[in-house]
Amino acid sequence: MSTRIEGAISSAVAVGQGRGAVPARLASALDYATAPGGARIRPTILMSVALACGDDHPALSDAAASALEMIHCASLVHDDLPCFDDAATRRGKPSVHKAYSEPLAVLTGDSLIVLAFETLARQSHYAPDRVAQLIMTLAQRTGMPGGICAGQGWESEAEVDLSAYHQAKTGALFIAATQMGATAAGQDAEPWFELGARIGEAFQVADDLRDALYDAETLGKPVGQDDLHGRPNAVSLLGVQGAISRLKDILSGAISSIPSCPGEAQLAEMVRTYAERLTPVAPNAAVRPSNV
Repeated sequence: MSTRIEGAISSAVAVGQGRGAVPARLASALDYATAPGGARIRPTILMSVALACGDDHPALSDAAASALEMIHCASLVHDDLPCFDDAATRRGKPSVHKAYSEPLAVLTGDSLIVLAFETLARQSHYAPDRVAQLIMTLAQRTGMPGGICAGQGWESEAEVDLSAYHQAKTGALFIAATQMGATAAGQDAEPWFELGARIGEAFQVADDLRDALYDAETLGKPVGQDDLHGRPNAVSLLGVQGAISRLKDILSGAISSIPSCPGEAQLAEMVRTYAERLTPVAPNAAVRPSNV
C-alpha cells in the first residue's frame, strides 16, 4: 500500500510541476513539500477504507489518496509560516519558507491545494458522480465552515469551542479520509463520518501528548507550540495520564464505529495498529515545563 500511495503522490506532483518553461524553484518546492513524506496516515486510512469497500476503481482511489495528502502537505507549509507557527523545521528538515522563502512557501501551499482538486477532476471519465462527491467532500473538509481553514481560524477567536476547533483543525482531514475512501469505492460516505471523526480526535490527543513528552529532535519539528501560542490541548486539560486514558477510549470507540463492509476485520486491525503507533512511549522523557 505504501508503494501505491507514494507512486500516486509522485505522479500527481509531477503533473503539477509541468514541463517546459516553468518557474523552476516553485516546481522544486512542490516536491520538497511532499517528499519524503511523514507517516502518510491520511491516505493510508483512505486507501484502507477503499480496499475494505471493494476498491473497484483503483485509479480513483489513488487520485483521492494523493489529493488528500497534497491538501495535508499544503496545510503544513502554511502552518509553518511566520504568520502562524513560525516553525523552522518540518519532518526533520528546514520548513519550506526557510528553504525557499516566504513568498514561494505561500505559492507552494496554494499550488498544492489547486493541484489536489485538479488530480480528482482528471478522473471524471471513470465515474463522474463519484468524482463530484470526492471534490465536494475534500472542499468541505478543507475550507469553511468545518474544514482545516476553520480550524486555523478558531485560533484567532477570543473564545474557542474546543470540540469544534479540534474537529476542524485535525479531525476534518481524517473525516475526509474515511468518507473519500468509501466514495472512491462506490459506497455511501455518510456512515463513515464517525470513524474519521474519532480517529481525528485520537490523533489530536496523541499529538498533544507527543508535544508534551518528546523533544524537537525526536519529532522532527518544533515542540511546545500549544504553550507558546496559548492554544488549548488535552495534556493541559487532563494531564498526561488522563490524556493517555482519553486516547485509549477514543480508539476503542473508533473500532466499534466501523461500518459493516467486506473488509471490516482487516480495517479494524489497521485501526488497532495505528492505536499502538499513536500512543506515545517515552520512558526516559519528562514532561517539559510550560512556555519552555
